[in-house]
Amino acid sequence: MLHRKIYQLCTEGREVCLFLRDQQRWIEGATIVSLEGDLVTIRYETEEDEEVSSWEEMVRLESIGAVSQKLASVPRYNSEIFVSDDCPEAEQIHPQSPDSNQDQKG
Repeated sequence: MLHRKIYQLCTEGREVCLFLRDQQRWIEGATIVSLEGDLVTIRYETEEDEEVSSWEEMVRLESIGAVSQKLASVPRYNSEIFVSDDCPEAEQIHPQSPDSNQDQKG
């Protein structure tokens, strides 16, 4: 099951976070570059003392304890979050009352 999910994430090229069991550490913002047998190649960047380093590692499939991916994010600098009422009228979904459904059927 994990093998199929890793393969899917590899083909999609999405950014993921991986937990490596044998090293007891998280790798954040990684991209799965390839999957060959039980070897997974990941690429990621780290930043220390204003220096950015790019890394590429090969890890065994069984050493991956968890995989997660970010679904959405909200920037901190913009504190106003839009709600459905802020959508244009044409894009809003209005709830239908039970009476209006019977009018359409009959």
